[in-house]
Amino acid sequence: MNFELKTSTLAGLAQEKSDAAIVLVANGFQAPKGVLGAWMTKAIQAKALDTATGKVLSVYELPGLAAPRAAFAGVGVASAKDVRSALTAALTPLKSSALKKLTVAFAGDADEASVRAAVAALYDAFYAYTTTKSKAEKQHLQKVTLLVPNASACQTAFDRAVAIGEGALVAREWANRPANHATPTLLGKAAQHLAKGTRMHCEVLGPKEVAKLGMGSFMAVAQGSAEPLQFIVLRYQGAAKTQAPTVLVGKGITFDSGGISIKPAPEMDEMKFDMSGAASVLGTFKALSVLKPAINVVGLIPACENLPSSTAVKPGDVVTSMNGTTIEILNTDAEGRLVLCDALTYAERFNPSAVVDIATLTGACVIALGAVRSGVFSSDDGLANELLAAGTQAQDLGWRMPLDDEYADGLKSNFADVANVAGRPGGAITAAKFLHRFAAKYPWAHIDIAGTAWKGGAAKGATGRPVGMLVEFLLGRVQVK
Repeated sequence: MNFELKTSTLAGLAQEKSDAAIVLVANGFQAPKGVLGAWMTKAIQAKALDTATGKVLSVYELPGLAAPRAAFAGVGVASAKDVRSALTAALTPLKSSALKKLTVAFAGDADEASVRAAVAALYDAFYAYTTTKSKAEKQHLQKVTLLVPNASACQTAFDRAVAIGEGALVAREWANRPANHATPTLLGKAAQHLAKGTRMHCEVLGPKEVAKLGMGSFMAVAQGSAEPLQFIVLRYQGAAKTQAPTVLVGKGITFDSGGISIKPAPEMDEMKFDMSGAASVLGTFKALSVLKPAINVVGLIPACENLPSSTAVKPGDVVTSMNGTTIEILNTDAEGRLVLCDALTYAERFNPSAVVDIATLTGACVIALGAVRSGVFSSDDGLANELLAAGTQAQDLGWRMPLDDEYADGLKSNFADVANVAGRPGGAITAAKFLHRFAAKYPWAHIDIAGTAWKGGAAKGATGRPVGMLVEFLLGRVQVK
């Protein structure tokens, strides 16, 4: 889709040619003079037009409006949450129509948060997965024009929202693909294709290169699958080479059966989403290619499948990680931390200003935080605050979780330096403490997106989170680093 932001009043909306128009109306709206304003005033007085959030009045061929179809949606107090909810409701009946051009207008003031919410709602509404469908519905919408009273005041927020939307599309697409259409090899090719843009470079390391690096923990997870592992290294250079990069590490388990510690069959298909951390890194690099900020970023994706076979790693096996730490694998379904720990060690070579790993790591985080906020763990207060503030800015919320040293006690092993799991209590925290062990040489944060990366049930599909948080985080570091 092509997005455009324009300064316009309701009088300007009346002349805007499009297939449909959506007008967002807040509480206390005072209509200006004119045919459209007079009609809206009467509709509000007659209680046909309700400004409560999510209330929608649809009309056809309204006099004084160029667009043949129109929907007037209440946005309540016009918070970002209200705008997103209202626009989602108004778009629902329009998604199945053959719209080519859509206009969305704020009848009153629009701040940056509202503009971000509107763009996010539009991207979300018109995304449809089609890759493996034989008769997919064609996407007709080509252009969306967003009308606000003062475009210049919202331009930066709008540009960022569009870039995040494009990045989230990439993340959703790859996370949604079935595992046989999103193998580690295909993920590597996607990264190479993405890196054809300016300021980017991609290197993909295969099994031989990874073995030479001594990534024994990563290799152990991959050894049960016929699909070869891939270690993807993406680089974006927007600043001087002397500027230390920020490193993003995305868990890339393209399918997680649990290995020998096999998962129950119900909903196991959703384990194709276990590479959502990797998908979010790809999506973030897509956004970087659009915005081109003055910052250096490295993306690391350890990608493989976790399957049971005669060659699979077994509970009780001890493996040696890249930094020499020996790990007793008590549960092969705790594999994400095993691939991430070697990537965290590899990140040291970049002398990073910070490292952030993103992973669908634990079901325990879903129990703790549900699907509203991602869990944020960090050894650095400043870094944690950056991420949380970025999440608020992007409307992609996180919640800081503890990292007390006592949580690592359960990871002690009689047969190795560390075990890969502790007991059930505090499972998301003990998993983070395992990773913390491998991230002592730089400021580090871990984002557990197990509850936020995808939805189940009738709405099953990837959300694209936390691309918004990551992009805003990186853009914030342009100014302070």
